[in-house]
Amino acid sequence: MAELGELRQEIDRIDSEIFRLFTERAEVSSGVAAYKREHGLRVFDPTRERAKVADAERRVPEDLATYAQVLMELLMEASRARQHALLGDDADDATLRLIREARARTPELFPRSAHVACQGVEGAYSQLAAERLFRRPNITFAPTFDAVFRCVGQGLARYGVLPIENSTAGSVNQVFDLLMEHSCYVVRTTRVKVDHNLLAKPGTTLADVRDVYSHQQAINQCAEYLSGLPDVRVHVCENTAVAAKRVAESDRPDVAALSSLPCAGLYGLDVLSSCVQDRDNNYTRFACIAAKPQIFPGADRTSLMVVLPHEPGSLYKLLAKFYALDINLLKLESRPIPERDFEFMFYFDLECPVAAPEFTALMASIGGLCQECRYLGSYAEVI
Repeated sequence: MAELGELRQEIDRIDSEIFRLFTERAEVSSGVAAYKREHGLRVFDPTRERAKVADAERRVPEDLATYAQVLMELLMEASRARQHALLGDDADDATLRLIREARARTPELFPRSAHVACQGVEGAYSQLAAERLFRRPNITFAPTFDAVFRCVGQGLARYGVLPIENSTAGSVNQVFDLLMEHSCYVVRTTRVKVDHNLLAKPGTTLADVRDVYSHQQAINQCAEYLSGLPDVRVHVCENTAVAAKRVAESDRPDVAALSSLPCAGLYGLDVLSSCVQDRDNNYTRFACIAAKPQIFPGADRTSLMVVLPHEPGSLYKLLAKFYALDINLLKLESRPIPERDFEFMFYFDLECPVAAPEFTALMASIGGLCQECRYLGSYAEVI
């Protein structure tokens, strides 16, 4: 039996030959790109690619068949990307045109003041997020998340600020669904530290409380604390600030709200228990949305919605592209597609400067892997 060092030397020799042939293949691929340009042919030829992948399976022993197919798919993907780059046909890509136009018309500085729509009432966490994003926001409060989107879509507010994700309770799925429904774009995000407090009218004690009101996310984030109040009924309402306002306006002495500390002062309530969330590192991400894409300098995050073919390996192929381009994924989450049984869309948050060539390469070629790809915006996050 050969020594390990000798076997590794043999592998190195084979690898060198593989890379020599890979380079030779890329050079031939350049000729294919030139031919396609001259004859007006599309880069992506699904019939040939399927045949090549099937042929790869037949060329190797059975136990290597799957690996050979994956290798051929990666080779074909690399060839497509190179041909797109050589042809410069990304200029014709609708999403890239949208991004270039947005970058060209977006001011260099994020506005210090603007008319902003938030869900809830005075004291809502969305208000705190808006005040972090804008130095002097003119805030209009809307009763629902959908109403915020409608304010932005109808031009009644320039921007909307909405919660999209919590570090303990997860994504606010309704907002993601509305983002798709209303075709709005994320232009900036921020994080707000969330400290929930049990607030009640002056004179109410913890032993008096029989009903607690709050938003579903806050209730989820305080589940452990609430489980220690076995005789208390929990009620969902539109917003933590709405809950505080409702308690302040109630004539009952046995109601309380899970809400922010500023709401205590704002609505004249006492703090019965402070910081009752299950985890101290409780943050909520908020998105600032606009009716049209705006890409401010420094944008290094992008959100996408993707519908993939319902077949084995479709998600893997897309993830392989992120890996090949060295693009980090910050979020990957599936959501059911309305009116389609057991079919899902995927939300991606990726980390890559919008001006980077890797980003252009991704956006120019991602469409060939997807049934549908929706661009949801490129932005920076304010910490």
